[in-house]
Amino acid sequence: MVASKEKLLEVRHLKKHFEMKKGLFASSKSVLKAVDDISFSINKGETFGLVGESGCGKTTVGRTILKLYEPTSGQILYKDTPIEGLLHKEMLPYRKKMQMIFQDPYASLDPRMTVGEIIADPLIVHSMYSGKERMDRVKELIELVGLQRDHLNRYPHEFSGGQRQRIGIARALAVEPEFLICDEPISALDVSIQAQVVNMLEELQEKFGLTYLFVSHDLSMVRHMSHKVGVMYLGSLVEYSEVDELYTNMQHPYTQALLSALPIADPDRAEQSERIHLQGDVPSPINPPSGCAFRTRCKFAMQVCSEEKPLLRDIGNSHMVACHLSNQ
Repeated sequence: MVASKEKLLEVRHLKKHFEMKKGLFASSKSVLKAVDDISFSINKGETFGLVGESGCGKTTVGRTILKLYEPTSGQILYKDTPIEGLLHKEMLPYRKKMQMIFQDPYASLDPRMTVGEIIADPLIVHSMYSGKERMDRVKELIELVGLQRDHLNRYPHEFSGGQRQRIGIARALAVEPEFLICDEPISALDVSIQAQVVNMLEELQEKFGLTYLFVSHDLSMVRHMSHKVGVMYLGSLVEYSEVDELYTNMQHPYTQALLSALPIADPDRAEQSERIHLQGDVPSPINPPSGCAFRTRCKFAMQVCSEEKPLLRDIGNSHMVACHLSNQ
């Protein structure tokens, strides 16, 4: 689907910090900065890919946008309306417009409920349809995701991982949302099934005009799915651009390292390409390095990198980079 210029979602300086006890019986606490001051926007009909290593805060961003986690600070605007301060009842109309597809399709489905009950549940919560109309809607949804009507009376454990993810997608679509947060929706699936699920997500986007936040560590899949891409490291966005601009003109050393790990089908090109190996481990978000969080693993680190945290700046073509090298 061709994305419009109409802004659907905007995140401004979003932070989500968790208080952590230092020991089982300790009274003192430390702060884990899972999401630390990120900003981006998503236009209607667009797919925004969010990539980074495990533990960088990608999933927390999605859950905070939906207010499954309360934001520590910052703004979340849906169609220019701030929703970060809304109470549970006030959020209900927005929960109808924004839904989530979870990473683990088995853990996100109640094993005590039949598939029909799982898909019907959001319709009941939002008082949509009744009686036969509700059942007809459930049957329509199960067929929409490529399953059969006789599957409605079965339980989640009777299905494969790919089928369970289809059930989760049907549940997310039940209330006719505009915006879906896809939290690593294919990472728990076999490779042979991943392409089927991705193709279905693209078809659904085209058919219903959906907007996606696509969270993944699979950079090749993000390139295939996305219009824009944001790269996260230790709770912050380090690079943000249109997909083609990012993949052909990556500027941040972390982005360069991530993309160097992508497999290349052409043997000659693969032999000439250089794999960038990052040194050391990802720092703890409880005690991140001063200045640039990536400096402890960056071969280009300078004195200023330990003294000042780089801010996202536009280097042209709406390409945002948070790196002191881009100032050189």
